Amino acid sequence: MTSQTSTSAFRQRFILLLLVIIVAGMSQGLLLPLLSILLEQAGVPPEQNGMNSAAMYIGIFGTMLFIEKPVRRFGYKPVILAGIALITTACLLFPATSSLSVWFLLRLLVGVGDSALHYSTQLWIVSSSPAERRGRYISLYGMSYGLGFSLGPLGINLLTFGDHVPFYVSSAFYLSVMLLMLRVRNERPPAYKREAGERNRFRAAYRLAWFALIPSFLYGLMEASMNSSFPLYGMRIQLEEHVISLLLLSFGIGGLLLQLPLGIWSDRIGRKPILIGCGIVGASAFLAVPLAGDHVLTLIVLFMMAGGVVGSFYSLGLAYAADIMPVPILPVVNVIASIHFSIGSMTGPTLGGYGIQYVSEHSIFLFLGGAFLLFGLLGFLFRPKKLPF
Repeated sequence: MTSQTSTSAFRQRFILLLLVIIVAGMSQGLLLPLLSILLEQAGVPPEQNGMNSAAMYIGIFGTMLFIEKPVRRFGYKPVILAGIALITTACLLFPATSSLSVWFLLRLLVGVGDSALHYSTQLWIVSSSPAERRGRYISLYGMSYGLGFSLGPLGINLLTFGDHVPFYVSSAFYLSVMLLMLRVRNERPPAYKREAGERNRFRAAYRLAWFALIPSFLYGLMEASMNSSFPLYGMRIQLEEHVISLLLLSFGIGGLLLQLPLGIWSDRIGRKPILIGCGIVGASAFLAVPLAGDHVLTLIVLFMMAGGVVGSFYSLGLAYAADIMPVPILPVVNVIASIHFSIGSMTGPTLGGYGIQYVSEHSIFLFLGGAFLLFGLLGFLFRPKKLPF
């Protein structure tokens, strides 16, 4: 295969993988608020609603414990197709029952499929990208997911045609990218030799960069809370469904607009001050939401502000960790970040549901505001350490 042909094949595959990620983002951005709204309309208490929402992230967390082996054995393509198949099957089965226990299991399947899909596509892009353009390709990957995740909540408006319609539309998108994926040639990850001292590297990562590893937890906490618990909050302050989807869209748009500028600024003035500043500004926006009441324009501004400054927390945290960690520790960063993200995502809906039910309907924003404010203040105490590697 010539160099030109190889480059063309990479670009075609890269574009297709981005399409897969856009669809995955749309599905996740839709399912979280959609299922919360349907359960709220069915009279399910908020704490049970939140616990049910956490099922998807339990699936994501559990998959991270074993996903590497099937990817290395079968290659990227079969695992991506398996992930798409699991999510599509779950989407088709959701309208068939209203059982909480069955929905919990279906959400677990969505989490497993979503984790398999994301792990495989991200690793495929990273391992096959030219070193000099790897950062650009990963940024496009993140922006594609953010675009899909922002568009997903608009699918809530399809409820006017029937409760089953959003699920079937999501399944149709997945089936479309599955057919396209069948045309891609399979590849396997580069050979990897496990090094001694794996556990020591995990401990060293926390000792060296605990502050840089917190953003992945906060990002999962924020994302799951906003998409699972905010619809409950919106319905309780009498916001209409299309307004809820508009606000979630504005939150995602804020993240898309500021993702690249924040990355550039962090290159120039440092990752730590950007993370501290974004944490404090994000906390202020979240804490101001209850004061806005049901004033839609004010809420849009606050959501765009909050989404803009905290929407890049995951990638900024990883970039900061890479800045201060020795090379031997870097391979464990993605694993730690994925675990933190899953824990945050499981915690958010559960605490949000209990908070709305037993504390205050505003508790979700008080909780998020407090968490990001605490993170910003901790930044002033953090001093990177050098370890002998």
